Amino acid sequence: MSARRPSVDVVVPFQGSAAELEDLQNRLARIELREGDSLLVADNTPGDARPGTLHAPEIPTPAYARNRGAAEGSNDWLVFVDADTTPAPDLLDRYFDPSPAERTALLAGGIADEPVPPDGPAAARYAYVRGFMSQDDTLRFGNWSFPKTANAAVRRAAFEELGGFREELRAAEDADLTYRLKAAGWGMERREQASVVHHNRRTLRGFVRQKLDHGAGGAWLQRAHPGSSPGRRLPGLLWWGARHAVGGLFAAARTRDRDRALWAVFEPVELIAHELGRWRSNERGASPQPPDRARPS
Repeated sequence: MSARRPSVDVVVPFQGSAAELEDLQNRLARIELREGDSLLVADNTPGDARPGTLHAPEIPTPAYARNRGAAEGSNDWLVFVDADTTPAPDLLDRYFDPSPAERTALLAGGIADEPVPPDGPAAARYAYVRGFMSQDDTLRFGNWSFPKTANAAVRRAAFEELGGFREELRAAEDADLTYRLKAAGWGMERREQASVVHHNRRTLRGFVRQKLDHGAGGAWLQRAHPGSSPGRRLPGLLWWGARHAVGGLFAAARTRDRDRALWAVFEPVELIAHELGRWRSNERGASPQPPDRARPS
């Protein structure tokens, strides 16, 4: 591993309780910083400012918090990790081994779902088995691929050239930034070895809310970047989901396979919630928008 690397500004958007903030700060303390590096929690929580954070409550989105945090630093590279992750101690060193190419603006760090035992919470176990947060999940879309900013690095010059994230977006701000960077001629490289562990939602309610948000982001992307995130026809999806769940549950019962049963139930829930989310607004303070024209089922 190279002994030299650029100095980095690490920015973590956060919204939550004092206990959750303390837990986050303990996890971030694992990151090995060198002279010149900075680490900042951009606290998106309404209310009073809290010690050890940059208070950023004006627009309640991670995108706004990330922009506010980025503006506080001056290093050539920004590393964004989400508050529901545990970074590897050598995260920053591994991002720059090898050094990025001159026209690379995005580095996709590795994201591993937190291991959940076979008898663990259903939503979390499904997310782990599925590889819910893996970068492979969004880097398989060809021209529309993008890295998740749960763990990603961005060259500051490119970030500032495009004005950073669109602050009003509730979700999909990472995809939007990627598409704008690509259009401006910047490239992307993977850094799977620069890894974090992602702590997934542990309840069905939390899982569904997350997928609704992703659906809203997908519909916004389809309008802003046509072809990037086409929808499905909901009636056909509902019919498929019912057949898939029933067939999968019967098969799981025969083999006594809990994971198969979870997949039979949660995959349709995931896809249907995502589609229903396309009716929601993806912009804070905006009215709901009709979903884009759906593709045939």
